Amino acid sequence: MDQPFLTTQQSAVIPSNGTSHDASECDSLTYNPNIVPALYFLMFPVALLLNSVAAWVSLHLKSTSTFVVYLKNLVAADTVMTFIMSIKAASDLPGASEMLFVVSCRFFRVIFYNTLYTCITLLGLIGLDRFFKIMMPRSKLFSQNLTFSKVISGLVWVILFVGTALPNIILSNKSVGNMTELNSCMQLKGPAGLEFHEHAVIFLNGLFWFISVVITVCYICITNKVIQSFRNSGSSNSQGKQKIKLRVFLVLIVFFVLFGPYHIIRIPYTFQQVNYSSDSPCSTVTGKFAKELSLFLATTNICMDPLLYVFLCREFREKLKSMMENVSISFKASVCRI
Repeated sequence: MDQPFLTTQQSAVIPSNGTSHDASECDSLTYNPNIVPALYFLMFPVALLLNSVAAWVSLHLKSTSTFVVYLKNLVAADTVMTFIMSIKAASDLPGASEMLFVVSCRFFRVIFYNTLYTCITLLGLIGLDRFFKIMMPRSKLFSQNLTFSKVISGLVWVILFVGTALPNIILSNKSVGNMTELNSCMQLKGPAGLEFHEHAVIFLNGLFWFISVVITVCYICITNKVIQSFRNSGSSNSQGKQKIKLRVFLVLIVFFVLFGPYHIIRIPYTFQQVNYSSDSPCSTVTGKFAKELSLFLATTNICMDPLLYVFLCREFREKLKSMMENVSISFKASVCRI
């Protein structure tokens, strides 16, 4: 889904020689195609370390609250993205084999995008969960029920995969045998696949902005509620108020700074490809680079999430501390034996 979008009618009118040559010249003048893959490879060991630790802790963390249920699913999504990220980066390199590129287009890139939006949706559910617990602490809403949280988390995975990922996998079914040059995932899609791709991009962008509104409203309400409770209790704990504001500010900043640019760029980029003009190949190349760079920024979320777990979740923080202490004790004991 991250390759240039062209309808069959539009791809048919692109000149096979002049335009592609001009586009390659623009490509070399605008950016080095190795830049973004290199950034992914640099981030991979950091993401692998952080998410391995997060997965290790979450496996030993009991699902005693709905927040922990959503957190565990978020850890799983981040871990999947971490492993697929390196495959996507390798297939984006200019010298990548055709087989790797095709397999990546048909499966790994699709799952990568699907998991990205699973992460975004789970972050929205975490915001709603905190909203209900703080704004309506005595309410017996389904959102505060462990079974409900497990069901809704499962539905997020299933609905996004069946609704967006699976059709893209199935509809990327064109044979590459007759293609002289394969440089776009869109070449693997027929008319139905191209149409579905366009609708999927629009739907997922709409989903992001809807969740953005939900998260913003939830955390603003949470902040006001907590500060009001300080005032009602007669507390002058300005440090506590500032800490609450800082936490909310951090969550919103991380969410919008990481995901916002990609979703702002993605919409005009998609329509730029739909209305492709052979007179301006440079603008298409520039748009693609901006989209790829903003996608990398969105992907850095897999490095930020483990830090947010420690900062926002007391259970996660305590379990991590306990496990690190046990590892330290075991290490010291083994050293003493030597």
